[in-house]
Amino acid sequence: MAEKDDYLAGAPCWVDTLQPDPRAALRFYGQLFGWSFDEATPMPTGLVEGEYFTARLGGHRVAGIGQAPPASPAMWMTHVRVDDLEQAVVRAEAAGGTHLLRPTDTGSDGRLAVLKDSTGVPFCLWQAGARTGAELVGEPGTWAMSSLHSTDPEQAQSFYGAAFGWELEPVPGAPFSKWLLAGQVVALLTATDGLAVPPHWSINFAVRDADAIAEHATSLGGKVLMAPFDTTGFRNAVITDPQGGVIAVSAPA
Repeated sequence: MAEKDDYLAGAPCWVDTLQPDPRAALRFYGQLFGWSFDEATPMPTGLVEGEYFTARLGGHRVAGIGQAPPASPAMWMTHVRVDDLEQAVVRAEAAGGTHLLRPTDTGSDGRLAVLKDSTGVPFCLWQAGARTGAELVGEPGTWAMSSLHSTDPEQAQSFYGAAFGWELEPVPGAPFSKWLLAGQVVALLTATDGLAVPPHWSINFAVRDADAIAEHATSLGGKVLMAPFDTTGFRNAVITDPQGGVIAVSAPA
């Protein structure tokens, strides 16, 4: 298992989904990925009243499910690890970002801020307390990678480069580029026209069998947005949960 107990400052470290009905999402993702869940904790102050659940696989924290604001659709969010939350917010705003939620405590787990990048895509900043980030990654049923789908890749690179020091590296023959931090791949960047695929941070989960997961998702009330397809080294699919949250899944080919 790919266990992790630390993340570089400036690297994505956690993913969670905000859902109109979090407990319904527990049932879907629990059955889809085999997750168990900790007891509910309150949502961060200033975001929305409701419950937040930490998902576990094999005892390791792997993702979160919380209450979406009223009238908001289900969405998945990527959190970027920072050492000093206030300073990170200042850097992000100087790079063209805007805040949606000012720095707030989340109990002993850590501190959170929610922003939009300079292209308008929301993401989170995370200053770790007891929870550094996902404790198991890249294994079946866990987060594998986050990919920004952007209508303005050049502007996106300008923002994330200034805010976190990310460096963009094209991948010959691939429809995406890699973002590197200290020589490590921390995220992907993909261009989109904003029509078929709106700008967003896409969350990819590792699975053993993409076809089986797509079929299982539909049996649980989800939908398949992109039927299983092959890329170099992987079999992939894109699905939505019953409340509209979108995820990608990938299995080794």
